[in-house]
Amino acid sequence: MIGFWILALAMIASAVFIITAKKPVYSVIGLLANFIALAITYLTLHAEFIAVIQIVVYSGAILILFLFVIALLSSGTKAFDVGPDRMPKAALPAAVIALAALAFVLIGTLRDKLGPPAGTITATSDQTGVAGAFGSVADFGASLFSINLLPFEVTSFILMVAVIGVVLLAGDDMPARKVARPKRESITR
Repeated sequence: MIGFWILALAMIASAVFIITAKKPVYSVIGLLANFIALAITYLTLHAEFIAVIQIVVYSGAILILFLFVIALLSSGTKAFDVGPDRMPKAALPAAVIALAALAFVLIGTLRDKLGPPAGTITATSDQTGVAGAFGSVADFGASLFSINLLPFEVTSFILMVAVIGVVLLAGDDMPARKVARPKRESITR
């Protein structure tokens, strides 16, 4: 339960950071943190497939799409100034995050090996990977292509319109100009 509250606070904090960030690239980094916290939440619910899809689709594809949109929208601005080297300051937070991730993995593997705490009720019919279990591939596919087909298609259409809009907005301001060609001399005999 403590892990859930930590993940919930991380998701809320990253969502607030997304909205309040001064630069759009920082907002994308906050969105990445939110996606990772959500994927870890799926892992705590034993929905491994949905967690992997969360990382691959959202953190991989959608986030890169957002970065391309930001890059295209800022293409007509001046070059970014090279700031101070912040890499030495990033070593400590990176080490803390890596150690926390290692601790989560160790706790998860030890908990699975030691079994559930005394007095807990475990469900035997809803094992991960079995059809009909929460987070299984079969249920995800059936839900996506039956109950949620319209929202899935509308979302893909909205993303396509957004990409086309960004390409049109980032296009050249100047219309195509004709190149003056030299006139050909006629040969008369």
